[in-house]
Amino acid sequence: MEVKRKVEEKAGRIEHGILKFVKDWTLPVSIATGTTLYLLFYHVPALDEAGDALVPVFDVIFPLFVFLTLLITFCKVDYHQLLPHRWHTGVLLAQLLLVALNIGVIFWVEDHADQKLLWEALLTCIIGPAASAAPVVVGKLGGNINTMTTYVILSSLASTILIPLVFPILEPSAGVAFMEAFLIILQKVSIVLLLPLVLGWFIKHFLPRLQRRIASMPNLSFYTWAISLSITTGITVKNIVHSEATVMLLLLIALTTFVLCFVQFAIGRLVGRWLGEEVNAGQALFQKNTALSIWVAYMYLNPVASVGAGCYVLWQNIINSIEIWQDRKKKG
Repeated sequence: MEVKRKVEEKAGRIEHGILKFVKDWTLPVSIATGTTLYLLFYHVPALDEAGDALVPVFDVIFPLFVFLTLLITFCKVDYHQLLPHRWHTGVLLAQLLLVALNIGVIFWVEDHADQKLLWEALLTCIIGPAASAAPVVVGKLGGNINTMTTYVILSSLASTILIPLVFPILEPSAGVAFMEAFLIILQKVSIVLLLPLVLGWFIKHFLPRLQRRIASMPNLSFYTWAISLSITTGITVKNIVHSEATVMLLLLIALTTFVLCFVQFAIGRLVGRWLGEEVNAGQALFQKNTALSIWVAYMYLNPVASVGAGCYVLWQNIINSIEIWQDRKKKG
């Protein structure tokens, strides 16, 4: 009996250790899971049929979990505080400046195909709106969820205008008129962002018991976002595996997007320190809606450019994990 008890205690400690590791490093675990599962289905022929059957399932699951992440977050928002702040203006101006500089470089290297692809990949990581999950991370870092949510809305509206205005100019062969592109992107942003915002308001005001139940689970939106991240990672690995670009170009895209992560993070923090919202401004400029960026890269640019946004989502979530770990360590 004593031996059995010790074995059970050891098994319990191992299980507790695994659960603690997954909880502490949720984002890297999600990235590793998405990568492993895609490579498993890719390299094992016996799974081909199952993989084909799961494609439409994931096409439904992915937007569903993005939607749930936002809905859960918006159920906790004080809608009376969704007002513009001066740091919003500072971060939007910084983004516009980075977009303008990037476009200038693209026109400068237009005759060099690989260099143009590299800078177009970077542009997808700059021009995209703030991530819909940014309020989740800000909340875990002790920032202001309300002002961050307001910025996500403003950023999405800004990107809705910027993307259809800029991309057809860079790639005229895409043949998509401004108004057509504008309406398509506006529709995507509205479904992903504005609909859960309206439903969150409805639940908060007309279904208070449900709202209190959701609010009682502070990490729920974080874990639904982690599932979305795992699916996004699988898509990114798929794009890299099936890419026709050279290995050197793919490595350059991965390296430069890694550097871009820190550049946008540093600029955002600098603007926030100047305007009094360092945590929020840093996340606002740095954390991007890469799912939308991947989609617009496929629609307007060379598909290789979408690898940039795919790499960026890996880097930004690794940095987010480190931020959350440091904050947790600081709070003991």
